[in-house]
Amino acid sequence: MIAILAYGSLIDDSGPEFVIIDRPTVTTPFPVEYARSSRKRGGGPTLIPVADGIRVSARLLVLAPGTSIPEAKDKLWRRETDNTTGTYKPPNPPTPNTVLIDEHTDFPGYDTVLSTRIASNITPLTADRLAELAIRSANDRSVARNENGISYLQRARDAGVVTRLTNDYEAAILRQTGASSLEHALQLTYDRNA
Repeated sequence: MIAILAYGSLIDDSGPEFVIIDRPTVTTPFPVEYARSSRKRGGGPTLIPVADGIRVSARLLVLAPGTSIPEAKDKLWRRETDNTTGTYKPPNPPTPNTVLIDEHTDFPGYDTVLSTRIASNITPLTADRLAELAIRSANDRSVARNENGISYLQRARDAGVVTRLTNDYEAAILRQTGASSLEHALQLTYDRNA
């Protein structure tokens, strides 16, 4: 059995290529935080593995029997890089923007669990800085409403993913926008600018 470890947007948006047969809840085997400003999210913060994060709730996206590890890596790489074709061939050495795919064999009942990794690029890594990036991405009219940093945080929270900075990050968004909830913050930013 092969599975994909999902702790961010993969939880509710695995893309069109995967055939998923189950989604059990697990905990990440590594610490995670909102430490990557994503170009495809207009600079909004996304969750990545980082040494000073904490382990969070996640899902295993269990793939249909017969899926090979190379096939799963190719599909995961295409999903994470917004490519419709191509195969996973990381450069050696990888760049700070290289999406890497790690293999884990320590999940009982699964032969291999795959997860993605990319370098952190947010400094300083504070709740206020995360909020600034999320609000800026929500103000960006070129970013879809469900793709900006505020929406990403809201979806992660709804899925039960809570990091060390999550509560302070949300509070900073509400304080900086004058909103009463993340949905209200979206209305005050993205919807106003649409």
